[in-house]
Amino acid sequence: MQIKAIFFDIDGTLVDTNDMHVLAWEEAFAGIDASFDRQVIHDQIGKGTDMLVPTLLPDADEDQQEALGEAHGAVFKAKYLETAKPFARAHDLLAHAHGLGQSVVLASSASGPELDHYIDLLDARDLIAATTSSDDVEKTKPAPDIFATALKKLPGVDPSEVIVVGDTPYDIEAAAKCGVAAVAVRSGKFDDEQLEAAGAVAIYDDVAALLAGYATSPLGR
Repeated sequence: MQIKAIFFDIDGTLVDTNDMHVLAWEEAFAGIDASFDRQVIHDQIGKGTDMLVPTLLPDADEDQQEALGEAHGAVFKAKYLETAKPFARAHDLLAHAHGLGQSVVLASSASGPELDHYIDLLDARDLIAATTSSDDVEKTKPAPDIFATALKKLPGVDPSEVIVVGDTPYDIEAAAKCGVAAVAVRSGKFDDEQLEAAGAVAIYDDVAALLAGYATSPLGR
């Protein structure tokens, strides 16, 4: 079946920010005298605050979760957001899909303001059909809410006509809960085993490799 829409994750997929998020979370946790190995934090990147904090701090109450999320967001905005760069060919991949008549959707656990910044960074305002962020949903990935909300913004498109492109197991798990297949990229620094176990139908090094092989990829078939 022809793919009519592609839901792109942003952090770690289109924009090189995962390591920055690790450092921002490390600083946020340090503010309450909590510390974790950076790999432990990295392995939770892709989740929003509502999913990440309870995994690492199961005893944190809702107010503490929210405060940590705000601290992380403040550090990320102050120190990292303006220096974040798109991965090579990220804009070109979005433009290619758009040029083929496929609906391009940015579906991220990032906040609304961060997502808005990334749209400009990727020069994608004229390419995207819809967006969803953590501000639009009750729960972030790996809950299905972000992709389910995106589907509602594309009436007439069946989940079988959609592909998700993401870099974390949480993208893939969230997509599967919506009946959507997912292609993974390695640029977020998750192991192939993790991505395959989550159900990725294909794995590429990065978005440039995906663009190079677009015609024979799950996006182009």
